[in-house]
Amino acid sequence: MAEHALRRERRTGNLSLIVAVPVALVSIAPLLWALISSLRAGDEIFAHLYPLTWRTVVPESVSLDNYVAVLTGPFAMSLVNSVIVAFFSVTIGLFVAAMAGFALAALDFPGRGAVFALMVVSFLIPFEAIAIPLSTSFRDWGLANTYAGLILPAIGNGLSIFLLRQFFLGIPTSLSEAARLDGLSWFGVFWRIYLPLSKAPLVGAGLILFVFQWQSFLWPLLIAPAPSVRVAPVAIADFAQEAGVDYGQMFAGAILASAIPLILLLMFQRQFTNSLASSGSKE
Repeated sequence: MAEHALRRERRTGNLSLIVAVPVALVSIAPLLWALISSLRAGDEIFAHLYPLTWRTVVPESVSLDNYVAVLTGPFAMSLVNSVIVAFFSVTIGLFVAAMAGFALAALDFPGRGAVFALMVVSFLIPFEAIAIPLSTSFRDWGLANTYAGLILPAIGNGLSIFLLRQFFLGIPTSLSEAARLDGLSWFGVFWRIYLPLSKAPLVGAGLILFVFQWQSFLWPLLIAPAPSVRVAPVAIADFAQEAGVDYGQMFAGAILASAIPLILLLMFQRQFTNSLASSGSKE
């Protein structure tokens, strides 16, 4: 019986591997082709697409000229802007999300269920639906072409609040009750008990905030088109001009912009997975 179960488990594992490898190759193919194209000369990028040959994936000559041009041009400042905006969005947004999640999980106040339902609805509504009227309001408030204008909409992320709230529900209430009896304030309970127990969910929520902000295109395009505060996704689109498209530099910029979140996801993938697993089992 045990041997039969082991054979069946092996067959299932082999079948999963057979399916997973092609899916992984298909998923990574666009990124791989963009990487290869970024190392080609401009006139070589589309020269070997049809018919498909080994030259399609192996460049005739490898050149870093596109990366040099990108890193010595305006795109470098846009990349720095993206890092600045993402850093403050994650730092401030994570603190706000943790406090909101704690309040919704640990504090008993009138209307808590309604507030939670409203918060859930907030991240189900596409941001694009409110981006244009919101950008008009931000311009009226003098926040156009400022870092604050880029950062503020990312702070109240409903998905991050939901993730942390679900984890906080699993922390025994006896801990907060004992701390309150010892004279600890609610903020002290949050800061000294809940946050130290929430490293994995905090990493998961931080990654969500970072990725959402890092890949944001429409909002920065609407509220911060000035070169001094332009972010990387908008700068990549600027490689397409009326005179033509510099695909080599566009691919190089896309690879550089993709490298930072990819590195972070690889570094914190275990914590991110644990945060999702621990949050999905709470009611």
